[in-house]
Amino acid sequence: LLLAAYLSYVGLGAGVLQALERPAEVQAAQHLLQQHWDLLGNHTCLRGPALQRLIEDIIQAYKSGITLQGNTTSLGKWDYSGSFFFSISAITTIGYGNLSPSTAAGRIFCILFALFGIPLNLILLNEIGQLMLLGVQHCAHCLEEVFHWQKKASFLIKTCALVTGLLLFLLLPPLLFSDKEGWSYEEGFYYSFITLSTIGFGDYVIGMNPDRTYPGWYKNVISLWILFGMAWLALVIKFCINFLE
Repeated sequence: LLLAAYLSYVGLGAGVLQALERPAEVQAAQHLLQQHWDLLGNHTCLRGPALQRLIEDIIQAYKSGITLQGNTTSLGKWDYSGSFFFSISAITTIGYGNLSPSTAAGRIFCILFALFGIPLNLILLNEIGQLMLLGVQHCAHCLEEVFHWQKKASFLIKTCALVTGLLLFLLLPPLLFSDKEGWSYEEGFYYSFITLSTIGFGDYVIGMNPDRTYPGWYKNVISLWILFGMAWLALVIKFCINFLE
């Protein structure tokens, strides 16, 4: 019964996503193909295979964090700040997919780094989550002693903790992303949840726009936000699991 419910839920999600996203995908593919033929038609000196190779090289370079800027290229995705953020995304299992090691040595190190880093990250998240939970329970106990409430105190503190977490980790960060990345609030909220839930599609990633200048503290603050936000969301998901069970 549980397996049937699971498959039905996934099937429902697939059907809704297909209905919502498929028309936009078809339209984008047709637009891209039309641009391709227009370019070849307007510039007869271009050859189809050569243009295709250039497009593939540009896509591969973009995956490595290199973009064209006029007659130059933008680097910096593998500076210390970018490498630190990649390390966080690796051991938290977010894995955006927009940046990955391109050398054999880098890939081998990434495997070993994640092998020990993922358990270390899980232990740390569990400890942070337990501290958050203890703080909520302590506040509830204090309210019970002062106002002689029982169930009301626990419910009130849990509600406050939920609202505070929503503000700090989901509702306020999109305002920062709107300022630094130029995203809409909806895009920033979407990125926040996809990141903290470790889904990490990679369609939105901070600090990757070559046309913007980011402050030095930006990625470090976001790394801390990810760490504490994941711990908070894990508690919320745990509550949802208990409710479903």
